[in-house]
Amino acid sequence: MIFREVSEGRPYPDHGLSASGWAEISPSQVRLDDLTTTKSKLDLALLLDEDSTYYGDLFAHVVSWQGRLYLEDGLHRAVRTALQQRHMLHARVYTMGAR
Repeated sequence: MIFREVSEGRPYPDHGLSASGWAEISPSQVRLDDLTTTKSKLDLALLLDEDSTYYGDLFAHVVSWQGRLYLEDGLHRAVRTALQQRHMLHARVYTMGAR
C-alpha cells in the first residue's frame, strides 16, 4: 500500500493559507503510508513531466488535522516518490489550529 487512504475532497475546514503562507512552513519528511490523499485522480502529464515543479512549490503540501495527515497538493510528487521505491516525501506540513 502506498498511502494510508485514497479519498476525494478535503474533510477539514478551509485553512486559508496562500502560496506565501505555505512557503513560510519549513519542509520536513513524511511517510507516504501515513498520508491520506484529497484527490483520487492524477494528471499523468504532471507525473511524467520532468519540469513539473517549475511553476509551483518544490514540496508537497500536507495538512495535519485530527491526528491524520492529508496530502492536499503534490499527488504527482508522492506517486513519483513511490515509483522510485522511496517511502519518505519532503513536504510542508501545516497543523490545523496551530496558528
